[in-house]
Amino acid sequence: MRKSVQMIGIIYSTALLLVSCSAKNPNQGPPPPVPVNVVPVQEGSAVYFDEFPATVTPLNQVDVRPEVTGYITGIYFKDGQHVNKGDKLYSIDQQQYEGSYQQAVANLNVAKANLARAQKDADRYTDLSKQDAIARQTLDHALADLDAAKMQVEAARANVSSVQTSLKYSVIYAPFSGTIGISQVKLGAAVSPGQTLLNVISSDDPMAVDISIDQVEIPRFTLFLRNGTRVKDSVFTLLLPDRSLYSMPGQVYFLDRTVDPQTGTIKVRLVFPNPKNILKPGITTNLRVRNNSGGTSMLIPYKSIVEQLGEYFVYVVNNGKAFQHKVILGTRINEKIIVKSGLNPGDTIVTDGVQKLRDSSAVQVGPPKAPASK
Repeated sequence: MRKSVQMIGIIYSTALLLVSCSAKNPNQGPPPPVPVNVVPVQEGSAVYFDEFPATVTPLNQVDVRPEVTGYITGIYFKDGQHVNKGDKLYSIDQQQYEGSYQQAVANLNVAKANLARAQKDADRYTDLSKQDAIARQTLDHALADLDAAKMQVEAARANVSSVQTSLKYSVIYAPFSGTIGISQVKLGAAVSPGQTLLNVISSDDPMAVDISIDQVEIPRFTLFLRNGTRVKDSVFTLLLPDRSLYSMPGQVYFLDRTVDPQTGTIKVRLVFPNPKNILKPGITTNLRVRNNSGGTSMLIPYKSIVEQLGEYFVYVVNNGKAFQHKVILGTRINEKIIVKSGLNPGDTIVTDGVQKLRDSSAVQVGPPKAPASK
């Protein structure tokens, strides 16, 4: 027990001696300044682009479906080709509809002949009735037969129109110009209205691009819609999936009628020319909107930013020391970023060496000095 107490006393005395010697060491001074590189904060005009995830979609798209029942007897296009409005796409077996049409026309002609006979009878009986040569009942029957013949003609004419419509629908034409997809049926396939999908046609020039914007952006995009954009303007450009820039600018087409209450966003549709058919429906891309607010902004190197717990800081050098300043950031532009507040023009900020700094650290601007030779 006594040895343990003595050992503790020896260790404590040794520690006090070391601390005393360290405090009295005249060669040990403050830590050396941290070597840093700095740049001055300057104001300038900043042109940058806001990016929005976007989806390419056709302005017009329709499912091609049959209006009559039958078998496919003709396909008059190649999958994926461009078709013009009115081009023949499919034909459905017309024999039954052609036969029904001819029969309907024949029935109409019979009805017309019966009408002509009834008209003659009615005219003759009317003249005889004026001379009191026939009974009144005979004239009434003749007039009733005339009315019946007229209604039969109308019914036969309606039947011809109905059958003619079915005959017309047995050939399917393109409703507008665009690109047709892969045919969902082959020759000889049985099709029926409301069940069979034949194909899909979508317009391809121009193409629509849909984005969702926050509701705070509505005034900005409403102004774009009201003012429009010129052909040579580049306010709206597209970054394709390979990050290449689409060669033709677009313009705002419309804003949706309502804001989604769950997300606080609204849909905006733009249109882009597509003469070379580069834009395909369903492509996910990025829409770039050039910021044209005007005025000047403070731009600093992005590498000078330090993030701590969701807040952003830079180090401002003053009288050989680096002081931490909280900043509010704007849009990043390549290797620089806009500072909305927290700095003043003319401030000198650290760009290299920020990882070694603390608030009020001493700094040495430029490369570190070589040790003096003895």
